[in-house]
Amino acid sequence: MNPKIDHFMQAAIAEAKQGLQEGGIPIGSVLVKDGQIVGRGHNKRVQDNDPVTHAEIDCLRNAGRIGQYGDSILYSTLMPCYLCAGAVVQFGIKRVIAGESLTFAGAKNFMESHGVEVIDLDLEECKQLMKDFIAKNPRLWDEDIGR
Repeated sequence: MNPKIDHFMQAAIAEAKQGLQEGGIPIGSVLVKDGQIVGRGHNKRVQDNDPVTHAEIDCLRNAGRIGQYGDSILYSTLMPCYLCAGAVVQFGIKRVIAGESLTFAGAKNFMESHGVEVIDLDLEECKQLMKDFIAKNPRLWDEDIGR
């Protein structure tokens, strides 16, 4: 196992793979608070026919109201977009760990400009998951990122 992949990122990757198995876009996310996963989710835009059910949004919904978010960490297999980065900033999440940003640069600078520590693990497994998906579903991917 890659030493850069802890069990939290493994859980996010498992969420991404679940989304892919459901016919959706393979992006997964988990929210960690006090060393425990309190929410998990995956991109369900296709499954729910909902343009804003990104992995991070699904994860936050599934976590429910947890009070203060400042000591939580959001893991995502892909660098969060502006929609999801806005939620990170809105709720005061101070740390985001992304599996990769090569496929999609996301809103790293936006989050950092609002005091969020953003770590890009540049994981080959996350990049390959997206590369394979985009090769088979280019129109769906373009829709997901607003092209």
